[in-house]
Amino acid sequence: MRVLVVEDEPKIARAIKKGLTQETFAVDVCMDGDEGLRFALDEPYDVIVLDRMLPGKDGVAVCKELRAGGNQTPVLFLTAKDKVADRVDGLNAGADDYLVKPFAFEELLARVRTLLRRPTQLLSPILTCDSLSLNTQTFEVTRAGKSIQLTQREFALLEYLLRHPKQIVNKDTIIAHVWDYDADVLPNTVEVYIGYLRAKIDKPFKNQPALIHTVRGFGYKLGVKT
Repeated sequence: MRVLVVEDEPKIARAIKKGLTQETFAVDVCMDGDEGLRFALDEPYDVIVLDRMLPGKDGVAVCKELRAGGNQTPVLFLTAKDKVADRVDGLNAGADDYLVKPFAFEELLARVRTLLRRPTQLLSPILTCDSLSLNTQTFEVTRAGKSIQLTQREFALLEYLLRHPKQIVNKDTIIAHVWDYDADVLPNTVEVYIGYLRAKIDKPFKNQPALIHTVRGFGYKLGVKT
């Protein structure tokens, strides 16, 4: 899943990016409100972590413009302002959640994961498809009770597919949600990683139905063929 971090304090921005990347997220960082708004409008993010006090447009203005334009990407506000009125202003601007600085990364991570669950009403951290199970918190992946070891990128790709079951997703969409803006990714890179996943979750399980399917000319679909 892909996250945009709009934060003008380099140390905080680097720490958030490092932490989220280690948790298999693709992360882009912007250092001011104008650039953050541009990225948020141009790229398909799953969550936006937005500082309130920014050079250029502040976080409230960025959030208001996003919502006014119909962008409903979940927004988590970061701020040093902890008064009730400040939190109310942020939420009224369209933010989904509010985290006061200084904060523990573990709490930020938990809030990001909560925001990811809201759009699809996924109340459990465990995503499943037939006998395949993926735990977004412990990073455990199993099929038919057998543990499967995935790399970070393979895990991120499988998580995205599991969040969009029985939907056809094309290569550009996968790249946009699984890799960050600076990644040098070609369409055949997606084919390679789809191949890696098939080799781990389909081919070893001969008695289980195949889950990853190519829809020629369109993309890929996760699910059991009926």
